[in-house]
Amino acid sequence: MASEAPETKEVETPIVACDGGEGALGHPRVYLNMEGKGEIQCPYCGRLYLLKGGAHAHAH
Repeated sequence: MASEAPETKEVETPIVACDGGEGALGHPRVYLNMEGKGEIQCPYCGRLYLLKGGAHAHAH
């Protein structure tokens, strides 16, 4: 059985908050810091966050 690929979201900031979405599929809100890598994956739901081209990779 093939597993479903995690959702990918493009974001404009290197720090994102993920709660897994609404309803029963959600999880506790976690804040994820890309730390200059340009992407990060949520350890709970597997959602992948990608920093949009032209966005600043370092937090202020």
